Amino acid sequence: MWPLLVLSVVSVTLTVERIWFWRRMASRGSRVRLRAMVNALRMNDADTVLVLAEEDKGPFAAVAADLASDGPSDAIAIAAVERQRPRLERFLNILSTIVTAAPMLGILGTVSGIIRSFELLGGKDTLSDPRLVSAGIAEALVATASGLVVALISLFPYMYFRSHSDKAIGVMEGLVASAKLGVERHGGDPDSSLRKAEALSGTATTEAVLS
Repeated sequence: MWPLLVLSVVSVTLTVERIWFWRRMASRGSRVRLRAMVNALRMNDADTVLVLAEEDKGPFAAVAADLASDGPSDAIAIAAVERQRPRLERFLNILSTIVTAAPMLGILGTVSGIIRSFELLGGKDTLSDPRLVSAGIAEALVATASGLVVALISLFPYMYFRSHSDKAIGVMEGLVASAKLGVERHGGDPDSSLRKAEALSGTATTEAVLS
């Protein structure tokens, strides 16, 4: 029961932290800035995007800032989204582990309770009080119920946060699409930053050879 108590405390703590994180991302100010950044990316207005990103430290702002600074090429877009993925999926692995481990700990308690009851029944001494056997059975049932409760209070938040993480990834993909649309409509090339980096690398190599 003590491990189950620890898991329940950890689960509740992580759930509260994740709720706070997603509430900040869904705040009215964050939504307004997100719409403004989408519009700025569609207009290929990198300066406005960077100014808005400085006011918002969320994952969406970080992706938009990377796209505005380095361009919306596929390589840069994938790298920008992947850098923010750990922030979106933070603690999900721990909650998933708790969902799996809590019922197993409950079953372990069930087995120990049944073993205790059978030890009393199979002992050499005459069993004078049947309540001693029922205590072991009660221990088994309480352990199973506790494990299931801990798993349930972790499962629903886990699925909720997983859903929000998937939706956030979709929003980031929308930012990438908006940035590429802005480059196509208002000049530039989505892969220009990549070619620029390759050109700079080639120039540095040439200078090193000449020197």
